[in-house]
Amino acid sequence: MSVIIDIAGLPPERLVFSPAPLAELCAALHALAEPGHHPGLHGWTTATNAALKPDLADRLCEAEFLWTTSFSDISLPFAALPDTHGRPGATLAEDLDQLDRLDDDVFVDAALEISCTSQYGRGGPSPLSDARARAHALERAAARGPRAHDFATRLLEDPPAVRAWVRRLFEDCAEAFFDDVWQRVRVELAADARHKTQVLRHKGLAEALAEVSPALSLSGDGSRISVDKLTSGRTHALDPAVGPGITFVPSSFGWPHLWVLHAPHWRPVIHYPAVAPTLAGPGSLDLLELRMEALAHPMRIRMCRYLARSAYTTTELAAAHDISAPEVSRHIAILKKAGLITTRRRGRYAYHQLDLTVVARLGSDFIEGVLR
Repeated sequence: MSVIIDIAGLPPERLVFSPAPLAELCAALHALAEPGHHPGLHGWTTATNAALKPDLADRLCEAEFLWTTSFSDISLPFAALPDTHGRPGATLAEDLDQLDRLDDDVFVDAALEISCTSQYGRGGPSPLSDARARAHALERAAARGPRAHDFATRLLEDPPAVRAWVRRLFEDCAEAFFDDVWQRVRVELAADARHKTQVLRHKGLAEALAEVSPALSLSGDGSRISVDKLTSGRTHALDPAVGPGITFVPSSFGWPHLWVLHAPHWRPVIHYPAVAPTLAGPGSLDLLELRMEALAHPMRIRMCRYLARSAYTTTELAAAHDISAPEVSRHIAILKKAGLITTRRRGRYAYHQLDLTVVARLGSDFIEGVLR
């Protein structure tokens, strides 16, 4: 599966590499909410979470579905504004001003379309104006828990109030920890963007994409970029509604994720990790052999890409991969014997999930692949 970005006829100068403060803040919030995804940031996430004031920590929990299992496009508001020419703000305040400029329909769609609808990449009526879309969004939000349902309800009933609440939340995060973080990482991210721009100018797009991530590739005729992802999608970089181009946003917190904005009427954005942390190796050769044998089967690799993001039942995995429940159980047993997954019960259901702390010890290439 992959996301395809059509770029036929796109001038090279329309490809922009630039840091984005709001995107980096949301990547940091994702790391805080899902520390298991980011074993290389364990020290920072532990210390930062411990230092958060209770009120701020509680508010972050209310909105965390915007940056946990999925990553909302509200972190990249410049991509929906034609006059930005695909460039984020230089400061968090400028990015938040861009976010304020989105109209309510665009903001609500961006906030809810990943976690609370099934329309991403296909368009569709806004839940602000369409009763069926609204009911669907609230139903999906309820499945994520009462906090997500409450947030979605408030957003649909009073978008201006919730938008002001979200801006204040981001500003409080800046005061609590992100201003210091941004001072530390912005120079590194700017240097990465300059380097990738130079590679693009002097060696061409294929070389620049290779430096961004091995998940990116350029078609033989140079007409499209393919991004290896768990999901499938397609967009193009010549939408007259937002202007032609693609933006590449480096992140210090993103690894091992590679996020792709490919919503209709938004400029395509590839949000990529600028650096990968060094991870410790596995404890013994026998254990390594057991785990590598468990991962040798292509179906188990496919299952791991699901289990890395969320917990699933045997029935859900069977439906997702079009195989029988007993076959799923056999694969789960092998992964469990290797110590690669954990299982917890909720009532009569057993939920399985990849143990990312263990997986990280297998090496950065594997964890980057399953969490891409």
